[in-house]
Amino acid sequence: MIAEFENYTIEPIHEKYAWRICDFVTVNADRLKRFFPKTLEQNLTPDLSKYFVEKKVKQFSNKEEFLFVLKEKENRTVIGLVYIKKMDWQRQQAELAYCIGYQYEGKGWMTQSTKALSTYAFEKLGLKTLQIIVHESNLASIKVAEKCGYIWKTTLLKEHTPPHEPALDMELYELYA
Repeated sequence: MIAEFENYTIEPIHEKYAWRICDFVTVNADRLKRFFPKTLEQNLTPDLSKYFVEKKVKQFSNKEEFLFVLKEKENRTVIGLVYIKKMDWQRQQAELAYCIGYQYEGKGWMTQSTKALSTYAFEKLGLKTLQIIVHESNLASIKVAEKCGYIWKTTLLKEHTPPHEPALDMELYELYA
């Protein structure tokens, strides 16, 4: 376990979460399809989730990418995911990407999680720069970045291409150790 809060915990990806991630993704498919299309398509069935989780556990072990689950304490369901990804060990830099279930938004849990995992990335992984890349329409995600001390740096032109849409400009926020 990375962090424990009153209602939920943050835990590294583990094989035991495959079914729960499948449940989380399918319930939140509409929320994930635009900015987490790969996570969505790789978790649409329990079998796909099993392969997804096996791959993510291996990537975690190899320090290629770090996926964490936010798990509700009461019924142990996965309520969100946070990636530390696009690892650049030479520059000591990575990107933080996060999503939370629709029924848990607005509670401050993603802000708590982002703060905890930013600290983890700096103290345990030795990173010096963390980035959050967000679309200007995602006001909740922008609020999370700003509440966690991330500073807007620039607009990244045509940075993300959602399925069946033209490429979107995205906003880059950074936090330094």
